[in-house]
Amino acid sequence: MPTISIDGKACAFEDQKTILQVALENGVEIPYYCYHPGLSIVASCRICLAEVEAPNPRKDNKLEMIPKLMPTCQTPATDGMAVHTRSPKSIANQKAVMEYLLINHPLDCPVCDQAGECYLQDYSYRYGRSGSRFLEDKIKQPTKDIGPHVKLYADRCIMCSRCVRFTKEVTGTGEIGVFGRGSSEQIDVFPGIPLDNELSANVVDICPVGALLDKDFMFSQRVWFLQETPSIDGITASGDNIWIHHNEGRIHRIKPRANPQVNRWWISDEIRYGWKFIHRDDRLRRPRRMQYGTPIEVDWARACAHVREKIQSVVGPTQTGTLALSVSPMLACEEAYLLGRFALELDPHATLAVGPIPIHGEDKTLPGGYTIRAEKCPNSRGVRRALEMLAGDAAAVLDHTALIEKLSDKKATTAAVIVTGNYADSYTDAWVDKALLTALGKKFTVLIDTLPNDLTPKADVVLPGATWAEKSGTFENADGRLQCFRQSIAALEGSRCEGQIALDLAAAFGVGEPAVYDAEKVRAQMGGAFTSDAHDVEQEVQREPDMEYVAL
Repeated sequence: MPTISIDGKACAFEDQKTILQVALENGVEIPYYCYHPGLSIVASCRICLAEVEAPNPRKDNKLEMIPKLMPTCQTPATDGMAVHTRSPKSIANQKAVMEYLLINHPLDCPVCDQAGECYLQDYSYRYGRSGSRFLEDKIKQPTKDIGPHVKLYADRCIMCSRCVRFTKEVTGTGEIGVFGRGSSEQIDVFPGIPLDNELSANVVDICPVGALLDKDFMFSQRVWFLQETPSIDGITASGDNIWIHHNEGRIHRIKPRANPQVNRWWISDEIRYGWKFIHRDDRLRRPRRMQYGTPIEVDWARACAHVREKIQSVVGPTQTGTLALSVSPMLACEEAYLLGRFALELDPHATLAVGPIPIHGEDKTLPGGYTIRAEKCPNSRGVRRALEMLAGDAAAVLDHTALIEKLSDKKATTAAVIVTGNYADSYTDAWVDKALLTALGKKFTVLIDTLPNDLTPKADVVLPGATWAEKSGTFENADGRLQCFRQSIAALEGSRCEGQIALDLAAAFGVGEPAVYDAEKVRAQMGGAFTSDAHDVEQEVQREPDMEYVAL
């Protein structure tokens, strides 16, 4: 395997890579601004320049120093090469670049949202000078809205051109360009063309300074207070890997988590901002049951007891095929498995079905390879896989249309129905259509959901569920990839995740022991692809301050 030396450390690599890529793979820090693994290499910021000794084939591969500093982001790594990023010449270049970048940069770190995760801020301490020699007035650039989600602070820009390359190479929309020359040079959108593509807010993630900021997150939280939990897109079928940034039980933003096999380094704006329903004021918080035609709030024990009393009156040893279960494609595989198992333990001939699958438009693949999915649910395939595992027959698991037809059949024996929702607010009412309400009729209906909809006031029992960010589990995306995710925040007070509700109902009916929902244990029970093919995630990241705290 070819190896190069970076500041005395041997770094092995495979395939064709640049020096900077080898360094990043081996945990060696080389400062950089303009380089990004998902974009073309322009080598414009020049802070990654280093002294390089390369083998000379004309002299028996003896190392010879290349006369000029080389951009490590653009220079191919060759076997035997020696790179010096801490030599006097390299350090002098790093200090000079930092000094040039800070000449006109405003000293507004205390009010900048990028503070705490700013490359310019970090590198000024590690590679810059201790003081500024610039005595003239700084050049001021305008601050403006350049799109529905992004605000531009042009005077903070260091002209790395990442955003320009992103809109050209990844989205193919090209809204951002470089205008002017010299000291008047700045990035901006073309006249009359706002930054309004499906992936527009990714320019905020790739901006190494505070020039491009997310208007939704601005001034809401300091980043060093946030905790990061690895998760999976719970809005669409893309299965995008994400970080959920939260503090004190509240989500503040969602960021992409790099995964070259799924979403690379990007997420769509739909996924980035689609989590707001989690903190809606009208979330279902308490179980309810129907009493003389009026829904009343009850505690969980009374709600479960009421469900047991009513369902046992229509489901018995001689009354098979009287129970139906509709599992929402918004639920995790483990929850679908527990709900399906509970239904079959009550009624071996229970009807199992996958809930409505929202489809909006068609799949759209952008020039950079990212695909925006038309299917607006995260786990229709995983839910079906889990239910088919229990039923033992793929044909035995119905879709939503077939379920309505069966419930509407006057000859059918179905007398009780358990329905799960948990859809995002965009589809809260859409999934409860008139056909479903008519098909349910006077059947005893248990609704497990997170948001109110047309079925909520008509269901005999309403049990408040939890959103995907409030629990752990596994989703299967549109490509059939099983991916685990972790709980980010505690479930809303009074609500429970659907997996826990299934266990609580099983205990209330006497077909299971009281237990606490544990996604990992349930996956082990499920076996098969859920244990062999499921991709797990990293542990939660705890942010640590750079400063050392001293007790006074």
